[in-house]
Amino acid sequence: MPKPHGFTYEMRSDRTVLITHQGRAASTLRGGRAEKFLAEVEAGDAQLVMARWTGSYKFGNERTARNHPRNRN
Repeated sequence: MPKPHGFTYEMRSDRTVLITHQGRAASTLRGGRAEKFLAEVEAGDAQLVMARWTGSYKFGNERTARNHPRNRN
């Protein structure tokens, strides 16, 4: 499974964190969630953390689902 990529985050003046994926807003975190997110980004792989927090990551079963008879056209 490929590693996530294309995520960036921006800390704003009002202490909110905006997470973007390939230039589009993916999530906005405020308060305690923003602080917890920043702590996780500092401690681990930033791309993986951002993918997990936004829910924009692959699970590995996309090819199986695409080939299922009900999903074929």
